[in-house]
Amino acid sequence: PTWLLTDCFMEILRFAHIILRDFVVHKVVVRKIATGAWTLSLDRNISRSTFSVEPSVKESTALIYRCHGEPSQVVTLETLKLPPLRSTSVLVKMLAAPINPSDINMIQGTYAILPDLPAVGGNEGVGQVIEVGIEVKTIKVGDWVIPRDAGLGMWQTAVVLSADDLVTVPSDIPVLSAATLGVNPCTALRMLSDFEDLKPGDTVIQNAANSAVGQAVIQIAAAKGVQTVNVVRDRPNLQKLTDGLKAMGATCVITEETLRRPEMKEIFKSYPRPKLALNGVGGKSATELLRHLQSGGTMVTYGGMAKQPVTVPVSALIFKNVKIRGFWVTQWKRDHKHDDEALHSMLEELCTLIRTGKLSSPACTQVGMLDFHKALHSAMKPYTSMKQVLVM
Repeated sequence: PTWLLTDCFMEILRFAHIILRDFVVHKVVVRKIATGAWTLSLDRNISRSTFSVEPSVKESTALIYRCHGEPSQVVTLETLKLPPLRSTSVLVKMLAAPINPSDINMIQGTYAILPDLPAVGGNEGVGQVIEVGIEVKTIKVGDWVIPRDAGLGMWQTAVVLSADDLVTVPSDIPVLSAATLGVNPCTALRMLSDFEDLKPGDTVIQNAANSAVGQAVIQIAAAKGVQTVNVVRDRPNLQKLTDGLKAMGATCVITEETLRRPEMKEIFKSYPRPKLALNGVGGKSATELLRHLQSGGTMVTYGGMAKQPVTVPVSALIFKNVKIRGFWVTQWKRDHKHDDEALHSMLEELCTLIRTGKLSSPACTQVGMLDFHKALHSAMKPYTSMKQVLVM
């Protein structure tokens, strides 16, 4: 059969297409492109360590910053020439990429990791593979992929990356769910799974409940039968926000002001005191979360929107023996870099919740690349629950 002959031919080429002459390599270049056709050409004067070919897409439209500062002032829309496609790399056409707080912090120069400048913005997104290098085995043309790590630059229409920097995700989930899968839902699932042994009927308390992480916490906890007390800032549309969070599965929604009032005692007559507190704000809000933890409970800090330190009451440490922990999903992924099973298992659990309607993406506004200034401005507004997503 033709396919068998083709596969045999490919294997012969894979192991026998290098001819050495005076330390110069003559290589037959074999590529599979998105049409499914194999292309062959003779590529001369290429060293074995730098074997590469020109990708079928030569340029990318990208959002770039050449210095750190406010995104509205330093981010520009430019055309980039794509690097050569190496034998272990893939060419990805980006489909959608959100604007997250970590993206803003990275541009401002305040994030824990900063890429070399100039840099393309965006730590998260989903794309479709349109070309693969000859040695790539784990990814194929047509696959949807998301980045394994931060700092790879997802705000561009096309990108060439090492196959090791990507992980496949199923294409039967919505694009917006895939684009926003790798950071916030993963953070929510890990925090709910890794710090306390939560059982159905247990309670979790969290601030920043209307954030993307907060919304994921509500939905994943509800799917596990875990109750959530959700703290938000007061705002003009509070009732609308409350109704929306309860529709997702929130047990209780309160304001930061209520968190500090005596009526909190009444709330915990209906639900057990929380085993777990999730802090994305810091400052006084975090201190108040601690006060409501049950003895031996854990507070996990994953963000600091207030840009204020976390103050821990001595009494909480001595008399309640609370545990203070931190979580950064990027570090978790790096710690599990060689444990593909852990990463794929986490993503599959989330995708199963998405398929069954138990986990949806945060409310999103889809914005074209040309309107990036508007998207960046909207992403930095206070009291917003709407995620800005760049669509390519």
